[in-house]
Amino acid sequence: MRTVKTTVTHLLLAGIGFVWIYPFLWMISASFKSQAEFFENRLGLIPKSPTIENVIRIWNKADFGTYFINTIIVTVFSVLIVLVMTMMAGYAMGRYKFRGRNMCMAVFLGSIAIPLVSTIIPTYEVVKSMGLVGTKPGLILSQAGGAHVIFLLLFTSFFESVPNELEEAAKIDGCNFFQTFFHVMMPLCKPVATTVVIMETIWAWNAFMLPLVLTLNNPASRTLAVGLYAFKGENTVDWTGIAAGGTIAVIPVVILFIFMQKHFVEGIAGAVKS
Repeated sequence: MRTVKTTVTHLLLAGIGFVWIYPFLWMISASFKSQAEFFENRLGLIPKSPTIENVIRIWNKADFGTYFINTIIVTVFSVLIVLVMTMMAGYAMGRYKFRGRNMCMAVFLGSIAIPLVSTIIPTYEVVKSMGLVGTKPGLILSQAGGAHVIFLLLFTSFFESVPNELEEAAKIDGCNFFQTFFHVMMPLCKPVATTVVIMETIWAWNAFMLPLVLTLNNPASRTLAVGLYAFKGENTVDWTGIAAGGTIAVIPVVILFIFMQKHFVEGIAGAVKS
């Protein structure tokens, strides 16, 4: 009975897992189908005549190579800014009991309830006043300029759990505030920093609304998510092009998570445990 129960459980979980990843597998399969085969065999996962024509077409004719490079640039710099910003803020919030600390934390936590859509117009006006609308620096600053409360809480929780003896030993050795932070605290928070890098990379890579609004007047600065939207016309939809573009956009993030999932889990577990 135990063997039967285990087998049934595994089969049930395998079925749920297949349903869960079916859209992803369908997207990859559709990217290797011709337009005719796509409409003949919409739900099939195995192309009868695989072709890379869709990938070549969107990469060359739809300027997807430019979108890919733009996405890499925006993602890398926004991740660096968010990492440094939240790490230093988390260090201050977690290690020092200054006046107004609780008020600052309450403001940060309250910002979680603010929808992203409601901040688009103020963000656009700020970027416009800086003369950066339609530029990659404008995209980077708008993407990295949010509160990023989750990352702040991760760093705050971690730094609160660090023993005070480490800071005291650093002070005895002659380290000032910044030397203690860079040489003592930063190496310790590597698991949490890795978690922040992974999560922010996924969010920045897949960002759509802000890049769409900020690049309406300059298609050359579009990212992958906005570039995919261009395949949807008023009366027609290039499904195979969207599938090929989605595959190109998703694969780097999947590879990143596969290679760094161990550090991601360690960072979340360490922050929650502390």
